[in-house]
Amino acid sequence: MAVSVFALKVLYRILAPIDWSSVWDSLRLLTPLAIFLLLFFVALRQVFNAKPLTNFVSGLPLRRSIMNDLTAFLMGTVAPPPSDTVLRVSMFKSWNVDPVEGMAGVTLNSLTYYVVRFFAPAIGLLFLAFQDVESGHALGAAISVLISAVIVGVLLSISRGDRLSRLIGLNAGRVATHFKKTVEPDKWAAAVVDFRARIGDRVQTGIVPSLGALVLMVLCDASVLFVAVRAVGVGSDVLPLAIVYGSFLLVYPLTLIPLAGLGVVDAVLVTAWLDYAGDSYEAQFVAALIIWRVVTLIVVLLCGLVSLFAWRRMARKLEDELQPSS
Repeated sequence: MAVSVFALKVLYRILAPIDWSSVWDSLRLLTPLAIFLLLFFVALRQVFNAKPLTNFVSGLPLRRSIMNDLTAFLMGTVAPPPSDTVLRVSMFKSWNVDPVEGMAGVTLNSLTYYVVRFFAPAIGLLFLAFQDVESGHALGAAISVLISAVIVGVLLSISRGDRLSRLIGLNAGRVATHFKKTVEPDKWAAAVVDFRARIGDRVQTGIVPSLGALVLMVLCDASVLFVAVRAVGVGSDVLPLAIVYGSFLLVYPLTLIPLAGLGVVDAVLVTAWLDYAGDSYEAQFVAALIIWRVVTLIVVLLCGLVSLFAWRRMARKLEDELQPSS
């Protein structure tokens, strides 16, 4: 929360003096081709985002995984927890998928996403290999990679046997007691052992393709931003491809904040780009980020709404078919 408040202050200082009429003029530069590319990359992003769930939940096709992800994102945004979990469970039941097994797959999906989220800065450094990279960026990337490695290590350890799974759950519960006294480490240990029984060997078989799909998802997210930057008239002479992708990937762990780091990520990116290109392009940068947010948040939320209505219609139709005729 402290980081969010600080970032919002920085964002306000950046946005307050902006000529918003210039921002609007930049937004009007959007062409039909740019809109098509924006929607193409965001659609591809959702496909790659949903692919890991098909690796971790047996019998779940990609189209239903996409529907499950979109509707859960919608519910998680507009309603308090655990609304998204309730919806996921309801969808699994309607598709004759064991809801406990389905939620175990969702947990694996979330953990692999955390691996990629914290690995993204290392990929960003590759894009910035021929640029001036501050030591702080390299240190931050190293810490992020370490977090990713720890998560992968825990996942692989859990998949190897009940004894190690119980030990991990027990130690995690003991750590949690320092923050909440009502936590019972033995129950945490039992939950991790049960989780391990649910996932079977799917960690070892599914983690590599899932990580690959999620890396492509993050790159598609960066591609949406890149198209938005070019669509508002910012050329490669002002902001090269390496800077757009590299800076985005460096700050990607901040998407951990609700609504993909809305306000925080934007403030950091605007500041970084202004440092590189100069203050004269701030209107275009703000316009590009507005486009990126509309496409990756508003459009995806609308797709989630469509998916929710489509699923409800399918579920009602299935219920009607199962009812005995009078």
